[in-house]
Amino acid sequence: MLATLIQNESPFDKSIKATHILVVLPRLARLPKKYDIPGENTLKKLLERRDMKLSKISEISISSNLDNGALCAWVMIDLDKPIFNQQTCIRKAVQLLLEESPAEIHIAVYGNTSQKSIFAELAIYAAWVNGAALPVRKKKQERQSLAKITLFGHQDPDNFTLLSAQAEGNFLARGLTILPPNELTPRTYREQIKKLATNEGWEHEEFDVNTLRKMGAGAFVAVAQGSDPEDAAIVYLKRRCDTETSKTIALVGKGICFDTGGHNLKPARFMHGMHEDMNGSAVALGILLAATRANIPINIDCWLAIAQNHISPRAYKQNDVITALNGLTIEIIHTDAEGRMVLADTLTLAERQKPEMIIDFATLTGSMHTALGSRYSGIFSNNDDLAQDAVDAGKTSGERICVFPMDSDYEESLESKIADIKQCSLDGESDHILAARFLNQFINSTPWIHMDLSACSHKGGLGAVGSDITGFGVGWAIKLMQKITSS
Repeated sequence: MLATLIQNESPFDKSIKATHILVVLPRLARLPKKYDIPGENTLKKLLERRDMKLSKISEISISSNLDNGALCAWVMIDLDKPIFNQQTCIRKAVQLLLEESPAEIHIAVYGNTSQKSIFAELAIYAAWVNGAALPVRKKKQERQSLAKITLFGHQDPDNFTLLSAQAEGNFLARGLTILPPNELTPRTYREQIKKLATNEGWEHEEFDVNTLRKMGAGAFVAVAQGSDPEDAAIVYLKRRCDTETSKTIALVGKGICFDTGGHNLKPARFMHGMHEDMNGSAVALGILLAATRANIPINIDCWLAIAQNHISPRAYKQNDVITALNGLTIEIIHTDAEGRMVLADTLTLAERQKPEMIIDFATLTGSMHTALGSRYSGIFSNNDDLAQDAVDAGKTSGERICVFPMDSDYEESLESKIADIKQCSLDGESDHILAARFLNQFINSTPWIHMDLSACSHKGGLGAVGSDITGFGVGWAIKLMQKITSS
């Protein structure tokens, strides 16, 4: 549940009994006399004590207790810097207040009309997305969720509707991803999705393992058959707009609730945290929720490949040859390359519905993390214009992406002597690119983006989000959808 927002176009009144105050300013060398900001004298003394120039708080947010006991944080936003930097700056300022677990924060924005609009959006989103407490299983909660936000200096109810929806989608993605694997099994995950679909009015359909086996979805079944019980499924959610002219986008998400690596068992160091391997499906679900709550005029097909990759007598193994739903035969090279297997058949199902575009999200390869670290996510696309739109969405959302090549000659590494294609290569070289070339076999000519979520987790947070689990992809997709609907 996000904090309630109250908007007030008038400036902050110092007579208000506020316990936690955020002051957002444009980058200035000194404060104009027309600004009567909370804690101005305290701020001046604090800067003098630290021997800091006022403009320095565009780089380092600072806070202090005021004479009345309130905690106040001051921050300057440099609008010449990228959106990511602006988000990071405002988030760190908000976190100075949230550390005390307040029930309410007061936000005061200053500047010209355009500046105040931007500052308000940045601050409100940061407060929403960081103010809601993620699920933990400690006997004593570390902090409570923020209940109320009061904004001074700007009022724009329409714009905040989209931000609220995006924050809810991001929080859903993070909240699901953080759940321990004994709680979020394929069965319980499917139950949660069904309840959500009912609440949001989405059409809901499941393809369980027996159904997929009869359909010939051998790639998905190969991974799912190693689990007991066989509770895996491909879940299909369908959201339709009122307008007949709306375009349809298919979202596909990898939902491996726990990944042991299968017979090619991961060492403990790399198996720890593998409950987060369902993050791609959580991001797809978060995007669907955000688009629904914001009433974005676009049809969405959401396909979630939900399973676990376990080791068992029935688990698939190296040298197996399986047949995917589209008829392609695949030689199994490594059982820990299960993500591309479950996505293969799921992409085929998505493509058969003839959407205008397909976007898949997956924590797919370690080599993408090696290539980029965890500050960016990498994408691949079969359409140059779409790839450019994706990069632009990354810049405007603050969720930065990098486009990687996937030229056809990379596929030489996937040539098999006994099947149509190898699942991967044991060399490990450019595995993120080989994975994209593999997935491309199940797309045909539909415009497509594959996002390898190397930025799904970043220590200390990323951009506007302060938790290690970032929910990366939700904000990016909303910006991309806005561009698609406006073109």
